[in-house]
Amino acid sequence: MPELPEVETVRRTLTDLVVGKTIQSVTVSLPRIIQKPDDIHQFELDLAGHRILEMGRRGKFLRFIMDGVVLVSHLRMEGRYGLYQSGDPVEKHTHVIFYFTDGTELRYRDVRQFGTMHLFAAGDEFNHKPLSKLGLEPLDDAFTYEAFRDVIARRTTKIKVALLNQEYIVGLGNIYVDEALFRAGIHPETPACELHEEQLRKLHAMILETLNEAVEAGGSSIKSYVNGQGEMGMFQQLLRIYGRKDEPCVVCGHVVEKTVVGGRGTHFCPVCQPLKRTSAGKSKVRRKVGSADNQGSGGVKG
Repeated sequence: MPELPEVETVRRTLTDLVVGKTIQSVTVSLPRIIQKPDDIHQFELDLAGHRILEMGRRGKFLRFIMDGVVLVSHLRMEGRYGLYQSGDPVEKHTHVIFYFTDGTELRYRDVRQFGTMHLFAAGDEFNHKPLSKLGLEPLDDAFTYEAFRDVIARRTTKIKVALLNQEYIVGLGNIYVDEALFRAGIHPETPACELHEEQLRKLHAMILETLNEAVEAGGSSIKSYVNGQGEMGMFQQLLRIYGRKDEPCVVCGHVVEKTVVGGRGTHFCPVCQPLKRTSAGKSKVRRKVGSADNQGSGGVKG
């Protein structure tokens, strides 16, 4: 599934490809992709005549911001957008086509058919699912260390599970959680509440570092994801821990191990990310975090 860097890359590419275009008509051939409204024909009618003003993103969701309506799109596993000329052959698994007044077409293709689309009145999208319960946005200025600490420090769940929870922090998936935890030297099974302030600060910094590097590289093409203009992302060449099971750690040379945390395959180095859990240490860490709390606070083709 595309994570924040991949969806951000898609957003940037669609900004170049479709912003300023006006929708003449829409056709939907797979009704279950359209989650709102319930009537597919109403979805098609409600989009006709609207001009795309801006491409936005919230976590892993794309936002087509138009004059009066907002289309919220989730690519899921295999969803892709591509810009075509009228008359170009339509590829198999193309389920939604947006016909523009200039003769071009934005086509949504989804082999696995897991993608979703919701249509809202402009501004109302944040009051309803799927956007209403999303957590902190890592690439926003509001993602400060204090905000991060406030949503993570007291969680009793394993830190990887906490970071994957989209109600706490949005956009992080399996790849970038593994990468950030490795860079921070934190074992993925460490309970979040046992991390001391230095570890939390390091993790916050490594989340930002990892995501920004991945965005600049156009995301990671691990399976079928392609970025702007149908090209692969390049961050997979920079991965330090994810996908490196049985390979030597890039830092210490120890063999990288893989386990399952929260139902997700998880890569870690047992030397660089030791799991340290003692009842005494747990009590000490909780007091330290508590005292700190009391002081303040799929791709695009075109």
